[in-house]
Amino acid sequence: MVRAAAGRGYAGPTPIQAAAIPPALQGRDVLGGAPTGSGKTAAFGLALLNHLELVHRPAWRRTQALVLVPTRELAAQVGETLSDLARHLSDRAKVAVVFGGVSINPQMLALRGGAELIVATPGRLLDLVDHNAVKLDDVELLVLDEADRLLDEGFADELQRLAALLPAKRQHLFFSATFPPAVQALADAWLHDPVRVEMPAAPGDGAPDITQRAIEVDAPRRTQLLRHLIETEAWPRVLVFVATRYASEHVAEKLRRAGLAAAAFHGDLSQGARTRVLADLHGGALRVVLATDMAARGLHIAGLPVVVNYDLPRSAVDHTHRIGRTARAGAAGLAVSFVSAGTEAHFRLIEKRQGRRVPRERIVGFEPTEVAVPEAVATGGVKGRRKSRKDKLREAAAKVD
Repeated sequence: MVRAAAGRGYAGPTPIQAAAIPPALQGRDVLGGAPTGSGKTAAFGLALLNHLELVHRPAWRRTQALVLVPTRELAAQVGETLSDLARHLSDRAKVAVVFGGVSINPQMLALRGGAELIVATPGRLLDLVDHNAVKLDDVELLVLDEADRLLDEGFADELQRLAALLPAKRQHLFFSATFPPAVQALADAWLHDPVRVEMPAAPGDGAPDITQRAIEVDAPRRTQLLRHLIETEAWPRVLVFVATRYASEHVAEKLRRAGLAAAAFHGDLSQGARTRVLADLHGGALRVVLATDMAARGLHIAGLPVVVNYDLPRSAVDHTHRIGRTARAGAAGLAVSFVSAGTEAHFRLIEKRQGRRVPRERIVGFEPTEVAVPEAVATGGVKGRRKSRKDKLREAAAKVD
C-alpha cells in the first residue's frame, strides 16, 4: 500500500494522513476535518485496507467495511482510489461500488459471493439490503466521507435505518472539509471517545492555494460577463455553479450559441450523461460545465483551474466545498464570485463566516447600475440548505440571462 500511495504522488503522508492514520490503525474512532484536496480519501482508505489485511477473511466474502458517500460521482471516485491503493496486495479484498440512478441488477450480480468492502450511497445500499443482496451485520468499520452532508437532514432517515442494520460494536471514521456545530453534535451521537483531527486552513499548513475574486455585476449581465472572462482571460476549463437545474441548461445553451463548448451537469441527467460530461471536461472536449451544488461535494476534476459562483451558494459551508473543486493536489486555483446589488449582503456574511474579506472588482463594460434596496440588505443572510417556500417562488420568478 505504501508503494501504491507513492504511485499516486504521495512522497510522504499529508498532514491529515499523518494525524488520522495512527489512531485509525489503533481501532479508535476518528473525526477528521481537513481542506478539500488534502488526502482524506487515502487517509481512511489506507487505514481500512490495512484493517482488512489483518482480520480473518473467510471464503465467503462477508462485508466487513462500509464507506458511505452522498453522491454517485464520489462513490465511483472513492471506489477507484481504494482499488488503486490495494492493487499490489496479493490477497486483495473485493471492493463493490453501488449507487442509484442506474439499474440495480448489475450491482446485485456484482455482489454475488459477497464483498469485503462496499462503497455506497445510502439509498441504493438500502435497496440492495431489501433485495437480500447484501448483509451488514458483520461490518466492523464504518466510514462517512463528506460526513457533514450525510449527517445533514437530507440523509437522516436513511442513516438511521442503516444504523439499525449494523452491529453495535464497530469503528467509525468520519471525514469532511467542514463540520458545522449542528453536524458536529450529530457526529458525537455516533462516535465513541473519538480522536478529533482538525487540520488548519491557514496558508502553508496544507490549505489549498485558492485565489478568490468577487466581481460586481448586475444579475441580468452575468452570462455576458462569464463569456467575456472565459475568452479574455483564456480559461481553458471552468466549472460554473448555478442555483437550479433550469439555470444550468439555460446558461449552457447561451454559451453554446456564443461558440463555447459548454454542458449542463445536474441531478436530472442519467448517470451515463453525467459521466460523459465529466470525462469531456477532463479530456478537453468541453470548456465550461454549468453545475448545481451536487457537483460541490467530493467531485475531483484533475487540474481544474477555475471555479465560478454564477449564483452564490446558500451557505459559507457550501462556498467552501464549491471553491474546493479547484486547487487540488497542491495546484493553485482561482475562484470567482459574481456579486450583484441583491446578493451583496449575502456575500458579506459568507466572507464573515470564512473569516476572509474578498475585495470587490468591476470589469470595464460590465459596471453594475443596480442599487441594493434596504430590505434586501436587511434580510440577506446565510441560510440553511433547505429552501423556504418564499425562496422557491422567488427563484421560479427570476429570469436567467
